[in-house]
Amino acid sequence: MPADRSFYITTPIFYPSDVPHIGHGYTEVAADVLSRWHRQAGDDTWFLTGTDEHGQKMLRTATANDMGPREWADKLVRESWIPLLETLDIANDDFIRTTQERHEQGVAAFIQRLYDTGFIEAGDYEGFYCVGCEEYKQTSELVTGTGRYDGELVCAIHSIPVELLKERNYFFRMSRFTEQLLALYEERPDFVQPDSARNEVVQFVKQGLDDLSISRSTFDWGVPVPWDTKHVVYVWFDALLNYVTAVGFDGDEATLDRRWPATHLVGKDILRFHAVIWPAMLMAAGLEVPKQVFAHGWLLVGGEKMSKSKLTGIAPNQITDVFGSDAFRYYFLRAIPFGQDGSFSWEDLAARYQAELANGFGNLASRVIAMITRYRGGAVPEAGEPSERDLGIRETVRDAAVQADLAIERMAPHEAVASIWTIVEELNGYITLEEPWALAKDPEQAGRLDSVLATAAEGLRALAVLLSPVLPKATTKLWSALGAEAALGALLDQRLRAAGDWGLLPAGTTVSALEPLFPRIDPDVLNA
Repeated sequence: MPADRSFYITTPIFYPSDVPHIGHGYTEVAADVLSRWHRQAGDDTWFLTGTDEHGQKMLRTATANDMGPREWADKLVRESWIPLLETLDIANDDFIRTTQERHEQGVAAFIQRLYDTGFIEAGDYEGFYCVGCEEYKQTSELVTGTGRYDGELVCAIHSIPVELLKERNYFFRMSRFTEQLLALYEERPDFVQPDSARNEVVQFVKQGLDDLSISRSTFDWGVPVPWDTKHVVYVWFDALLNYVTAVGFDGDEATLDRRWPATHLVGKDILRFHAVIWPAMLMAAGLEVPKQVFAHGWLLVGGEKMSKSKLTGIAPNQITDVFGSDAFRYYFLRAIPFGQDGSFSWEDLAARYQAELANGFGNLASRVIAMITRYRGGAVPEAGEPSERDLGIRETVRDAAVQADLAIERMAPHEAVASIWTIVEELNGYITLEEPWALAKDPEQAGRLDSVLATAAEGLRALAVLLSPVLPKATTKLWSALGAEAALGALLDQRLRAAGDWGLLPAGTTVSALEPLFPRIDPDVLNA
């Protein structure tokens, strides 16, 4: 990949009235790891996240809490959503709120452009509306309720009754873009990924597209339609535009040209908005469609999709308070193939923390630094002529770096982590076989001990760089203990695509004590 290539990645903007759960955290961490990797690889990187604050759902929840919608949104963003980013060590470049002036102005300009060019017309609409989804539903998307909603038509996603609405609204002539969208999917098979998501979208569009109602007149919490202020812009039409209003649409064309198009990470439940409606909107406005729409799977707890309303929601800090933010980041990218549904369990998290993080990576780092301190006075020795095993470690490091970068490029962070972890496994095996504690007892093996310790230290150097997007706290501690900051500069300044090069940590580099990267967790806490 060229070093100067732009990489602009977005998460969906989340409803702030929904308290963050680990499903939200999963999306944020995936985007963060991808953006950190590209940034540290030297790509011109931008990572956007934010909140979607307009619409009937926000208005109703604000009213139910005796607040105005803006006051309610301010409170939730301040108390829940910004803290989520801090809890998970998310290094986003921007945070957009749809109530910000830069966004509202951009929405008004965009919709006016479509109106002026004949892509928006007035019309009547009647249908079943889900406030939770902020979307009109087809009858095929509804089910018969149970319990308190027994016998009623409810949304299959939110399990709440839909409302039969009839409004005179403005419509986006989306039906005109059926063939253009199908051509897009055909010409660019990677536009929607994974393949299962692409197939779903293609089949949906092949059925033909209806025009889309894009205004509401029954409430006023939204962006006013410029030519008819009795209407506000439909919340999804408004929200999708954040991806361009955040990078300069209708104000800073140079930034827009630099950043756009974006890679969108979305949950599969909002795939059609991003892979059908959004590119049609951009086509109508004469703007480039996104680079890619990638739909990751759902997190399941007890077989059900993560949801506060179904009591399956787990707050991210429930995990980080016990295991730390690095463990949260590692677990969800290691345990779940990106793009597929994945089940969360406390037992699996605890097992992976102990076996892979504490005993695998953490113990490896502690052992190597302790042996350099004990056997060589804290200075990394100079390696001699490499043995076959030494060369094997070099090859493992080189291959892992290459394969991890290729995996990131194809939006497979779980494969990238798996590739990097081969270094952890091979180094642990290498130390077991070489037995540096035995070599240290034989003065004639001093040269061999030097090579083993130097090889292990260089392997840790590569691991610190390659794992820094995933485990920012642990790798920062390791980098400092290795003495690499003084020898090579800041960890975040190390180029990821050069991480597999061998011999970068100079002989004579002084190591220092390393606190446990993944401390032992009290079993009583785990069983609480």
